[in-house]
Amino acid sequence: MTTRAKQSQIHVIDERCKGCSFCVEFCPQHILYQTNETNAKGYQVVRVSEPDKCTGCGMCSRVCPEFAIYVETPDGKQ
Repeated sequence: MTTRAKQSQIHVIDERCKGCSFCVEFCPQHILYQTNETNAKGYQVVRVSEPDKCTGCGMCSRVCPEFAIYVETPDGKQ
């Protein structure tokens, strides 16, 4: 699932997500949430509630132990 933000895109690789919610807890903008939606392994995946509030800081990708989420900025950097 890809969500477009004003200046960046947040990518969640559903099949890698294990629902640990580290990204949810550490997002400084508080725009990530854990859904009831599950992946093939039965883990609840993460989504973005307000993509336009994403600052592209990349904190979510730094704390994800499964490399299931990353931010891509307009200049193509991750």
